[in-house]
Amino acid sequence: MRVLLVEDDEDLSGRIAAVLRSENFVVDISRNGEDALHAGLTELFDVAVLDLGLPKIDGVSVLKGWREGSRNLPVLVLTARDGWPDKVASFKAGADDFLAKPFKVEELVLRLRALVRRAAGHAAARLTCGALAFDAQLGTFELDGLPLKLTALEWRVLSCLMLRKEMIVDRRELTERVYDGDAEVDSNSIEVIIARLRKKLGADSIETVRGRGYMLTAAAAS
Repeated sequence: MRVLLVEDDEDLSGRIAAVLRSENFVVDISRNGEDALHAGLTELFDVAVLDLGLPKIDGVSVLKGWREGSRNLPVLVLTARDGWPDKVASFKAGADDFLAKPFKVEELVLRLRALVRRAAGHAAARLTCGALAFDAQLGTFELDGLPLKLTALEWRVLSCLMLRKEMIVDRRELTERVYDGDAEVDSNSIEVIIARLRKKLGADSIETVRGRGYMLTAAAAS
């Protein structure tokens, strides 16, 4: 789950990013509206956390720019402005959720997971694919009813495939959702992670669709 965190307070953005990364999110940070607008229009994200009071371009204008540019990623507005007019302006611009400062980071994590899950078309928090189960709200996996131990990178790949089960997920898309933007990525790194997941789930659990990507199938993961 790749997050665009737009927050000009360096200390706050650092603390939020640290918690999100500990929860297996990939986090990109923008500290002004101009950079945020560009990032949201040109890069792939699962969800955005957007402050309203930003340098250069305000948050509502950034959100309007994303929507006018046909960027439909879920957006949670995070701001010290808790008045009704600001909420109305945010929702009219296309916000999906609103959280006022001060806030609990744990609540932010739960809200972001819910936004990503719903954007993928899943109303229920618990998803299943054969013998594999994923609690998208808690972020936990089970196989045959037992907890499944995963590394952070394995978790990121498997959660992306699980949210799109029975669908082909592009290799480039997986790479962008698994690694931080400044990470050095080997050309075969995704293949290595997929191979490790197959050892844990079963050799046929993840199908390789040549020239396109990968697909988690219910028939295989059983």
